[in-house]
Amino acid sequence: MLNIWGVMLFIRLSWIVGQAGIGLSVLVIGMATVVTTITGLSTSAIATNGFVRGGGAYYLISRSLGPEFGGAIGLIFAFANAVAVAMYVVGFAETVVELLKENGTLMIDEMNDIRIIGAITVVILLGISIAGMEWEAKAQIVLLVILILAIGNFVIGTFIPLDSKKPKGFFGYNADIFMENFGPDFRQEETFFSVFAIFFPAATGILAGANISGDLADPQSAIPKGTLLAILITTLVYVGIAVSVGSCVVRDATGNVNDTFVNELTNCTTAACKLNYNFSSCHTQPGAECHYGLMNNFQVMSMVSGFAPLISAGIFSATLSSALASLVSAPKIFQALCKDSIYPGFQMFAKGYGKNNEPLRGYILTFLIALGFILIAELNVIAPIISNFFLASYALINFSVFHASLAKSPGWRPAFKYYNMWISLVGAILCCIVMFVINWWAALLTYVIVLGLYIYVTYKKPDVNWGSSTQALTYLNALQHSIRLAGVEDHVKNFRPQCLIMTGAPNARPALLHLVHAFTKNVGLMICGHVHMGPRRQAMKELSTDLAKYQRWLIKNKMKAFYAPVHAEDLRDGGQYLMQAAGLGRMRPNTLVVGFKKNWRQSDMRDVETYINLFHDAFDVQYGVVVIRLKEGLDISHLQGQAKHKFHHIFFPDSKSSSSPLNLADQRLLDASSQFQKKQGKSNIDVWWLFDDGERKVSLKIHLVC
Repeated sequence: MLNIWGVMLFIRLSWIVGQAGIGLSVLVIGMATVVTTITGLSTSAIATNGFVRGGGAYYLISRSLGPEFGGAIGLIFAFANAVAVAMYVVGFAETVVELLKENGTLMIDEMNDIRIIGAITVVILLGISIAGMEWEAKAQIVLLVILILAIGNFVIGTFIPLDSKKPKGFFGYNADIFMENFGPDFRQEETFFSVFAIFFPAATGILAGANISGDLADPQSAIPKGTLLAILITTLVYVGIAVSVGSCVVRDATGNVNDTFVNELTNCTTAACKLNYNFSSCHTQPGAECHYGLMNNFQVMSMVSGFAPLISAGIFSATLSSALASLVSAPKIFQALCKDSIYPGFQMFAKGYGKNNEPLRGYILTFLIALGFILIAELNVIAPIISNFFLASYALINFSVFHASLAKSPGWRPAFKYYNMWISLVGAILCCIVMFVINWWAALLTYVIVLGLYIYVTYKKPDVNWGSSTQALTYLNALQHSIRLAGVEDHVKNFRPQCLIMTGAPNARPALLHLVHAFTKNVGLMICGHVHMGPRRQAMKELSTDLAKYQRWLIKNKMKAFYAPVHAEDLRDGGQYLMQAAGLGRMRPNTLVVGFKKNWRQSDMRDVETYINLFHDAFDVQYGVVVIRLKEGLDISHLQGQAKHKFHHIFFPDSKSSSSPLNLADQRLLDASSQFQKKQGKSNIDVWWLFDDGERKVSLKIHLVC
């Protein structure tokens, strides 16, 4: 509530009522509430789905949607909180400057005074943040009491119209004023959506609970209750104050006690005229400036209240507490992002100091960003920037709930049941639409930034596994497409070589992999078969460790292939198991790829028989067979330790190692194993027709000359 009742409540809500009128102001508040309520429901669903650590919205999104979206929104949300510090501090400085103006003690001029006071304030807030925030929770209660007293003070003041306030446009509750202020009167190129953009940051405090999730005793219970109750209470207060101020104060007033009617005028139509005050000079006299009324005075609530200093205290409480909360949350969100090592360049900001692991470097960065925006010194310019970034965050929170529900992930079981995946999707779309309506180019820029960060993280593939809904949806899509494909008949036009490659360990015979990759081009199925022989107990241990190790090796080497180990008594049995069981549905091998048995003359006859029988078994299950022969051989497993030393020695010639350099034969073998990686020159593929049986089946003999 402290974060939602911020600077907008006291020094912009009355101006919004003046511009948009009571009716559209309530609509503005209602639209913001719809967005925040849907987002609050989505936040509650995510927060009750598992343990919530520090990092707020970043933690929620990254653990739901994965590092790609989480990394993008983490940067944007941290930046939005840093800019929010500037907005709250400028609101505080604006109020101080108004007090200085009333006493005729401006230092330079209004704008530069806002910059000076804002800069001093943010330096003090930085010092408080770095010193420690143990007292903050207790101070929040005191600040909340001051805020509630300030709001009550305003409500009481609306019932006590004084003659001294009438020249400033305050007449108490009046039906004529209500009717006059009910419709819009947009000025200075303002529109409904520009006014909405300025108001929307007033609704952005809803993630304050989620931002301190790491400090809550029971975040799964506290976040839903606190967030939704805060939205309800603050919305009622915003609507109540908008209607009250619109019913009591006229849009324009001179502040001159002499602007009363001496003679009754027949052409008087405004509510002020009917109350014997003539403020027509605001419109009729060229160059005349009215400094009072809803449109001209940002301190209307102070003027209306029963005791103005209490409103100033409320403004100071709301702005400084919100600024301090944003100044603390932005570095912590950024620190959580950096700890996940998604962006290696920001790793330096992950370091924490002291017993509470305070992100001091993040504080300095947030301070510099806030100081830069404070120098703008215009609240109406800063607010739409924040609206854009917060809406992007809210859109992704809503989308993450929709995505997790759509993926039907077993890990998606929120304790909070009052959410709906389609309402969350509507909320995400609504946020995106509002972003465009508020400022199309800023929205476009935000989308480009999010997309750029998403592509970067996707390309870098950080080594994290958070059980995200992206993984769950990938599995669901793969399963559905595999089942759909199983019901489709084969057709000659869609034939692809789907190869079972008898590699053993994939890195032991890279030439086999590279050759198959040359004609599958990553659009055909590749399965690396590995037959483990020997004692069953030992082999089963090796199976589990090898599966993870070699699949990672294939991914690292950009081979779109699967590793399939089996245990068998001999090579033939293992080959039969693989040919019968490898694959899924239509995603099954149709071609067996083996290396040429180089030592068949010297080998035991049983080994040769096993090798030859592999081909017969392949033909029995209607596989094609590819045999690759390299003069130097295929198996380089015995060279890998020496090869590593060789490459190490090239880059570090002074390093000492006991490994001996490769002999000529082994060097040739190593070179031959990588020859299919290189682009080959022009060669011939000779095709001989063996026979044509009159149907589609044609037997070919193919000879590849490299």
